[in-house]
Amino acid sequence: MPCHCFRDKGKSLPPNDVNRLRRALPALFVLVLVVAAYLVARLPSASAATRTEMAQRFKFTELAIAMPPGLPEHTVRTVNPKYEHIRSWISSVGAAVAVNDLDGDGASDDLCLVDPRSDSVIVTPAPQTGTYAPFVLTPAPLPSGPAIAPMGCTPGDFNADGRMDALVYYWGRTPVVFLHRPEATGLSAATFTPTELVPQAKPADGRYRGPLWNTNAVAVADFDGDGHVDVGIFNYFPETAVLDPNGAPNVSMNHSMSHARNAGGAHILRFVSATGGSEPSVTYEEQPAIAPAVSSGWTLGATTADLDGDLLPELYLANDFGNDRFFHNVSTPGTICFKLAEGKRDATTPKSLVMGHDSFKGMAAEFGDLDHDGRFDLFVSNITESWGLEESNHVWQNTATDAADAHRLLDKGVAPFRNVAGDKNLAWTGWGWDAKMADFDNSGQMAIVQTAGFVKGTINRFNWLQELAMSNDLMLQEPQMWPNAKPGDDISGSDHMAFWAKEDGNERYVDLSPQLGLAAEIPTRGVAVADADRDGAQDFAVARQWGAPAYYRNARPADGNFLGLRLFRPSTVPGTATVPGSPAYGAQVRITTADGRIQLSQVDGGGGHSGKRSFDVYFGLGAAGDRPVAAQISWRATDGSQHTQQLDLAKGWHDLVLTDRATEVTNR
Repeated sequence: MPCHCFRDKGKSLPPNDVNRLRRALPALFVLVLVVAAYLVARLPSASAATRTEMAQRFKFTELAIAMPPGLPEHTVRTVNPKYEHIRSWISSVGAAVAVNDLDGDGASDDLCLVDPRSDSVIVTPAPQTGTYAPFVLTPAPLPSGPAIAPMGCTPGDFNADGRMDALVYYWGRTPVVFLHRPEATGLSAATFTPTELVPQAKPADGRYRGPLWNTNAVAVADFDGDGHVDVGIFNYFPETAVLDPNGAPNVSMNHSMSHARNAGGAHILRFVSATGGSEPSVTYEEQPAIAPAVSSGWTLGATTADLDGDLLPELYLANDFGNDRFFHNVSTPGTICFKLAEGKRDATTPKSLVMGHDSFKGMAAEFGDLDHDGRFDLFVSNITESWGLEESNHVWQNTATDAADAHRLLDKGVAPFRNVAGDKNLAWTGWGWDAKMADFDNSGQMAIVQTAGFVKGTINRFNWLQELAMSNDLMLQEPQMWPNAKPGDDISGSDHMAFWAKEDGNERYVDLSPQLGLAAEIPTRGVAVADADRDGAQDFAVARQWGAPAYYRNARPADGNFLGLRLFRPSTVPGTATVPGSPAYGAQVRITTADGRIQLSQVDGGGGHSGKRSFDVYFGLGAAGDRPVAAQISWRATDGSQHTQQLDLAKGWHDLVLTDRATEVTNR
């Protein structure tokens, strides 16, 4: 008997039902495919018990940060008339925080905050540390105006006199360097002399009329290897009056969600000269270090690190609108030059997961040795909102075998990275912003603090934003085509910051912020990390957008199981301070503990979005902290020469001055 398909006699489908079934088959196939892909791709989630157990490794106490009295508390910015209907969107950045040793007492216990509620730059002691009164840094007597707002503060020794200064960048003007006066005692507004980073004419009426830079990212490093610190300024909006209610109607938005190249562009400033004394000064010159075609994305984050062993830091720009960009540093003393390098795509990798080809909304970037192989990896914070702009954070794993291999690849224009965010469960946070990698439990494992949230309100408007994101790029540049984003509207306003910790026994990370009491539903921006009270446990501060900043003191019992290094180069300006010197910008430290674990870190001159960590180089030592640590320190001296030295160091704090050799300072 011939074989036939089974059919229930007398119950065959009518022709119309057969046709409907045939028409539904493609949709059913797609549905099955989507469900199967979800089940395959979905990472297992840590159980509540696992999260509770992991959280026992950490403990933080939230402390209020002292602020000057009488400051206003605005809730939205005054903006150009063409931005009036999206003034909450325009008001979504500016909260910033940095931590460093501004008073030279040997502890990174001074905060430099930018608070949008008052548009003030505030210097204040970290809670439970200093005793001076908080104060405001103003650019007077330099020209200013009502349509200018600070966006960030980057501490550093910009005139190489051994005293800590502060670089403040703005919307509506070029940055100002607040130089530390040598005769000043303690910290107050009178401690600093405001100095133009870019020389300007001094108008008689005191009103600023210089270039209208709108800056949201800086990078501070010795770019050309001459032993002096240089500055990268990366602007967001084009040079227009963004915050002027009477400004010209020539303002614009990005001309593409993913490939915009109409932003304010990059300005690379090379150190030329400096003076100390009662009227300190510093002079920079701008150099054409990056091709304009690849430096005009809408930049929100920047970070630097040397990958190929020449102690010339590579540069990564996280662009909100426009591809992120990675640059190989090919500078020579006196000439700063960056060349574009990009990742290589294979048949199974989506374009947006290839470095330099992404269409994601880059908000911040941070270099760090995430997998303990002695090579710098890179975490990039993006918009990853569920049921919205669900992109992905990037975790760029360094694929070079060593520095020589990295140099070979970079010379060919190849960025040696692959994205492993999904594998590590670090792909999705919400509306991400700043991020910092740090060891908060002295285990030798990096955690990641990531801020999040956009506009806080009562009416969810994400559907409007999603509709805009799907519209034709030709519409975007004109502000009037954007949907309303006014006070009361909410776009990812309830996202909370993330505290990513690594699970034992695998490479996956878990967000422990709810278990640690860090999950306040307030939009956050900058995050800064330091061991402010020098107790051998790192603390962090967070800047909130239109909310009070918060300080999280590490409350773990002190175990002393760490290695902390403060690295200096001798000051190069005569008549300088008695402190050991200036920060050894870009110096790298590679340690090997007795159990064979490798860790790599650097003196970070100031990267990320609007949060700046201290200059301290800090390592948790894990189970091997009772034995000496083998440390390899590499640096450039003040004459630009390169040096490397091996040291065996006991756990705890060490201050080292780097000349042609590393010498420990013991009288601090």
